[in-house]
Amino acid sequence: MAAADAEIGVVDVKDAPTAGAQVYEPTYFERYAPRNALDMVRQVPGFVIDEGAAQQGARGLGQASANVLVNGARFSSKSDSIRDQLSRIPVGDVVRIEIVDGNSLDIPGLNGQVANVVVNSTGTSGQFRWLTGFRPHNTEAQLYGGEISLTGKSGTLDYAVSLSNNNNRFGADGPIVLRDGDGDLIETQFSKASGKFDNPRLSGNFTWTPSSEVVAHLNLKRGADYYSENITELATPVTGPERDRSIRNTEDGPAHEISGDIEFPFGPGKLKLIGLDRYERDNFVSTLVDNFNNGSPATGFRFEQTNGTGERIGRFEYGWNMFRADWQISGEAAFNRLKRRSSLFELDPNGQFQRLPFDAGNGGVTEDRYETILSFSKPLTQKLSLQATGGFEYSKIEQTGSAANSRSFTRPKGSLSLSWKPADDFDISLEVRRRVGQLSFSDFLASVNLDDNNSNGGNNELEPDQSWNVELEMNKNFGPWGSAKLQVRQAWFQDFVDFFPLSNGGEARGNIGDAKRLHVELSGTIKFDPIGFKGAQINFTGIKRWMDVTDPFTGLNRGFSFDLDSQLDLDFRHDIPDSDWAWGVGMFTFRPVEYSRRYEIGRYWEGPVFADIFVEHKDVFGMTAKLQVNNILGARNKGWRTVYDASRPDGDVLFTEVQNRRIGPIFRLTLSGNF
Repeated sequence: MAAADAEIGVVDVKDAPTAGAQVYEPTYFERYAPRNALDMVRQVPGFVIDEGAAQQGARGLGQASANVLVNGARFSSKSDSIRDQLSRIPVGDVVRIEIVDGNSLDIPGLNGQVANVVVNSTGTSGQFRWLTGFRPHNTEAQLYGGEISLTGKSGTLDYAVSLSNNNNRFGADGPIVLRDGDGDLIETQFSKASGKFDNPRLSGNFTWTPSSEVVAHLNLKRGADYYSENITELATPVTGPERDRSIRNTEDGPAHEISGDIEFPFGPGKLKLIGLDRYERDNFVSTLVDNFNNGSPATGFRFEQTNGTGERIGRFEYGWNMFRADWQISGEAAFNRLKRRSSLFELDPNGQFQRLPFDAGNGGVTEDRYETILSFSKPLTQKLSLQATGGFEYSKIEQTGSAANSRSFTRPKGSLSLSWKPADDFDISLEVRRRVGQLSFSDFLASVNLDDNNSNGGNNELEPDQSWNVELEMNKNFGPWGSAKLQVRQAWFQDFVDFFPLSNGGEARGNIGDAKRLHVELSGTIKFDPIGFKGAQINFTGIKRWMDVTDPFTGLNRGFSFDLDSQLDLDFRHDIPDSDWAWGVGMFTFRPVEYSRRYEIGRYWEGPVFADIFVEHKDVFGMTAKLQVNNILGARNKGWRTVYDASRPDGDVLFTEVQNRRIGPIFRLTLSGNF
């Protein structure tokens, strides 16, 4: 099967698997009782889904980077994740799952192991998943999470329509202690936070195959976000009146995406046209009010911000075979925009909020970006393959408002990768890539964080970072024992973006110079069948990063603010043979890098270790029921920060703040089934 030649609805189930692929037939997954393709991909030994650059805020669509394909084709949506779309493919439509070398496919940008889900739509079917749960402390019940979807086929049209709600309920309570630079107590606080998030959305994915050589996709999504958080703090200072603080944060707004593509023969090759339009509006309000027990007038602030963000993309990809190699020329035009309105108010002694000047928080940012890339893929031997890409991008960034500015950039892009498969159970890939980073338009304009009493200034001189990246991936299959993957990624950045000092004494996000990061990740699956523990396995992922950048405030070397320092994820699962029962335990721990700002440093996380236990029955009136208890070891909402009375490193410590709040156990029930 040639990659990108087969699409949903036209795959021939008699086609032989891709040469050199590790093939997993549906029978392999029977013990897990999967409901959809996502359930199956998750159980492929040693394979971890990577959503790719498009789902991680990358520039435009670009070349393929996600490590999952369906019938050899990439996903063209940016709002619908790979997991979302896989969850709508019924298990009965999955012919097989192939683990292939991305470098061997004629889809430029792929490298390392890729899962190709071979699908053949057979008829109309439906799925549902209901996720409910509660926490004993600080939150309301989580009642309305889940998805219902309908997939089917009508002539040359395949469709999947779904209604879903991604929701969450969260909260924590506990002490916060403030001390001065000498370690003497300033104030104790009891903080309680309670919040909720809901993201209802209606999605439709359609595939039209009028002939074996023409295929078109259309993706539609309409949804909205609803977020709210209430925080109370009762502060008892060593001297002075008690303070009762109330913080209310809310955010809501609609979002939509329309995307699609069509591929058809053109001359000696195939032409693919892709288009995307998406827009989101966020209405954010943060209100902080302090009341005092000595009769003093209440004080406070309110911050309001409305962001409208949009993106339009047009892309073409033309591929052909020449000189026993696969070639592709691609071009992309992307138009991104942000329009922001911000207002800051202060509570007066009469209890009325009065507007303060905040011109730096208003304005807009647009970027017009054009890219062209030439790609070349060729097997050098039966075990060695090569892929090379090269091109450039041109972008023009314009800012309106109080700090209007316009700049343009021309940047080279490209990659060179080699894949070697010396044995059927072992492969190595090496890639060198030149990347251009994606800016957050929010960093161009000022914003305020009322709870932490800090603000980000605007910076109209921001530039996208550039980086050289070297990635090594090794995959080893141990047969009945499982498999393992080792990834080593080294990146060297230019114009790295982090917190940056402004000449007016403030700070903003800005370009702070050169930086580097080494990422080492080991993941895999260990199966216990060979030692007689039938149906038992452990999935694991361990990550460690080393970073180096010069702090613009102190001149010392440090890590990247808010980046990941280390992570460990272990999941044990036992599907009891000859029964419908499964059970398991898991643990997760991570450590973030501390952030560095002009007047403070700090770190916030949850831990030290999250642990959970679950029990699952695969046939409860035809449904799968899973009961899970999370945080059984009592991980807490933790954090600290040190605030200085002047710009670092010259300032003295004004105060330190240590937070240690209870999260408590989390109970969840999931029911899933078909209709």
